[in-house]
Amino acid sequence: MSDVMAKNRRFYDEYVAGMIHEKFPEYENRIAVGIAGEGSDCFGYDDVISRDHDFGTGVCLWLTDEDMERFGRQLSAAYEKLVAQTERSYYTERLQERRGVMTIHDFYSDILQIDCDVEHCRMSEEDWLKLDHTCLKTAVNGAVFRDDSGVFSAFRKLLLDYYPERVWRLRLAQQLHAFASSLQVNYARCMYRNDLVAAELCRAEGLRAAMELYFLLKREYPPYYKWTFRALTELDTEGVFTARIKELAVTAPNLDAWRSTPYHPSRPNYKDRIVSLAEEIGSELEWMLRDLHLIRKPGRYMELHVDEVLPETSDI
Repeated sequence: MSDVMAKNRRFYDEYVAGMIHEKFPEYENRIAVGIAGEGSDCFGYDDVISRDHDFGTGVCLWLTDEDMERFGRQLSAAYEKLVAQTERSYYTERLQERRGVMTIHDFYSDILQIDCDVEHCRMSEEDWLKLDHTCLKTAVNGAVFRDDSGVFSAFRKLLLDYYPERVWRLRLAQQLHAFASSLQVNYARCMYRNDLVAAELCRAEGLRAAMELYFLLKREYPPYYKWTFRALTELDTEGVFTARIKELAVTAPNLDAWRSTPYHPSRPNYKDRIVSLAEEIGSELEWMLRDLHLIRKPGRYMELHVDEVLPETSDI
């Protein structure tokens, strides 16, 4: 637990829990409390740099829609009064929007950008496919300190149980295609044309797709893009895949390799280390796919595996 997370937990234990018990005893078991959502502190990634914005102590108090109507305004007033009386640091207006009293429905719906059915604790396949998938880790990060009714935690568990099989396979196929097209095909084509800007965009898209595939194959959600590599270093305990991703990010294109080599669509130009790294990353992903029995035929070119990974009926 990070220092900031621990400080938020102490704030709840020492101040918020007592306030709820004293002022709202009849609703005490209806109020879920914790810290989750947007912000590096919710991921445990906060540091000195994080403290220049949206930084401070506070908790989320989650209510059902019915309870918000019943006593939400009074609870919010009591919580804000408590916050005002307690020593704060960098408690910005933006952070205030992320903490305090809110409905369970609005918390999940605002993050996932869909209308979440928290009452029945379900998501349709259409809902899963609508998602901007980078938001899923944001919806399930942090910690829940108390949730007697279990409504907040039930929807959290629905998300933590990961994608339905068909959706997972569709996501895999999309990212296999993205990696292959950007880094295993179009990077070279752009370099042959001496279009360095387009080549860099291909490399960036390939980096993103490769990391996304690693998380998908580990059945974990990646966080917000600026924290994805850090999360990858934690997930990749052996460090081999991470090392190749980092090398791909920092290696400069070998311009001479493209001036002296004639174009051939099926012959990788290994004189450029970026091309070699793309193939090595492809090989790592191939073994991960084989270990999960998702593919039968060998091949480092990820486009080869798209059809095999796809569910029987799909529309992507």
